[in-house]
Amino acid sequence: MFFSSMQIPGFVKKEIEKLEEVITPFMKKANRLSFWSFPLIAISLFQLFFLLFITPESAHMLTLGIYAVIGAVGFALAKEAKIQRKELVKKSTDYMIKRIRASLTAPEHVKTNYINEIEKHPRKAMVHFITFLKVENSME
Repeated sequence: MFFSSMQIPGFVKKEIEKLEEVITPFMKKANRLSFWSFPLIAISLFQLFFLLFITPESAHMLTLGIYAVIGAVGFALAKEAKIQRKELVKKSTDYMIKRIRASLTAPEHVKTNYINEIEKHPRKAMVHFITFLKVENSME
């Protein structure tokens, strides 16, 4: 659980655990892609710099091509990780909005306010979602 060190109520923890079940596959994939992209890019750039500027007389086209391809794969993995992170944010905000709409205890104007806040400020979506859960719990 990502929020295990924080002091939050049990009803909020349950909702966060449900949210984590939705976003965990995307997070794992994005982390795995990032994990592989960084070393590939670093190795490629280091070797290309070394071959082109330090020992240019020993630079073979095949070697340069291999390191260029390794770098391209690394950058492609980094781009895919970025896409996965955007998908992660979209899935999590969609889940939060769906959960807010499904609330039976909160009035419509409260739901609409929190949905608008989540849509306007996706970086602060978790804060708004937790606040909504606390408001919803206080209305019960």
